[in-house]
Amino acid sequence: MTRLQTEIRRLFDPAADGDGYARCAVLELLAPVDTDALAALWSGVQNEFGLPPPAIAASGGDALQLWFALREPVAHAVLRAFVDGLRTRYLAAVPAHRQRGWPDAGSPPPAVPGAAVGPERWSAFVSPDLAPLFAETPWLELPPGDDAQASLLAALQPTGPEAFAAALARLQPAAVPAVDPAAAPAAAQAERFLLAVMHDTTAPLAQRIKAARALLQRPGA
Repeated sequence: MTRLQTEIRRLFDPAADGDGYARCAVLELLAPVDTDALAALWSGVQNEFGLPPPAIAASGGDALQLWFALREPVAHAVLRAFVDGLRTRYLAAVPAHRQRGWPDAGSPPPAVPGAAVGPERWSAFVSPDLAPLFAETPWLELPPGDDAQASLLAALQPTGPEAFAAALARLQPAAVPAVDPAAAPAAAQAERFLLAVMHDTTAPLAQRIKAARALLQRPGA
């Protein structure tokens, strides 16, 4: 296994994810990319929430991407709520049709950057200072160097469950997974209670984090 493959597996390995769970979330801004909004989100998750920086990538097609790595797999529905919370908080000025998020129901995960997407079009991870250069053309014309890609990823760390739960509790995401009360009334009642605590800004932060962690750990969340 190459150094780059090792770093990708450490951060984003799809083989480590169970059905309906993943260790990463992806947020995309379509070209021409509002790089000010991208930068505000990239720095905001670090400065406001204390999360590790997400990886930035040129998709090789029509978007710049932010890849959020997680230490442990999280249910797709909860990851969608996290991504929607970030979009609501940081991308309100960006038209909805110029954004994409994954997990997205019915959509396969984006390919991990580093592959040929078309003639003279390669996807690749890029450094934050170079991201604006790809706002209009989010691709490389030559294959990215494996060593350079590995070095970019080696500087990143996945988000641990405590930090993720704390961020989820504070974001109060707009998208919440639906539960059919007729099919599982007890589960629905418990989930509504946890969500109510998590979104209650008057509750102590420790309680909101505890509720968020409990929601993350619920089977099929």
